[in-house]
Amino acid sequence: MQRADKFGEGVLMARRLVEVGVPFVEVTLGGWDTHQDNFNRVSGLGDSLAPAFAALIKDLEDRNLLESTLILCMGEFGRTPVINGNDGRDHFPGNFSIAMAGGGVKGGQVLGATTDDGMSVAKNPLTVPDLMATVCTSIGIDHTEWFQTPVGRPIQIANKGKLIEGLLT
Repeated sequence: MQRADKFGEGVLMARRLVEVGVPFVEVTLGGWDTHQDNFNRVSGLGDSLAPAFAALIKDLEDRNLLESTLILCMGEFGRTPVINGNDGRDHFPGNFSIAMAGGGVKGGQVLGATTDDGMSVAKNPLTVPDLMATVCTSIGIDHTEWFQTPVGRPIQIANKGKLIEGLLT
């Protein structure tokens, strides 16, 4: 019997933690900094990510936990649509993708689009604060509320973010 990879084990642990009521869980799959050998590295990463992500959704659905659990699959920024001289892709914060499931998210949608060359947003530009406002709404946090940092600085969780229309049920 082949041993599950570390990411798959982390996702299984995350599901178990959700089952016992842990409100926030993060599972990481490092190695996406593919400045060299992008295609081989992403293929290997996808071999870990895809089955674990699909299994998590199915497991939560089977246990009637999917609607009360928001799942985000994302990085901190995108990757250039152009391959560099090392067969890699560099940092590209202007455009990136996120997969979401559960937590009241309407499935089967694509919101937004880039230009054909992938260099800029062509349709429905969304911001990180918009994502944060929507995530907060999904999990029952008021994203418009102001908080004080330990040094007395006022902040909002989703700085001027707006709910992403049509994403939540």
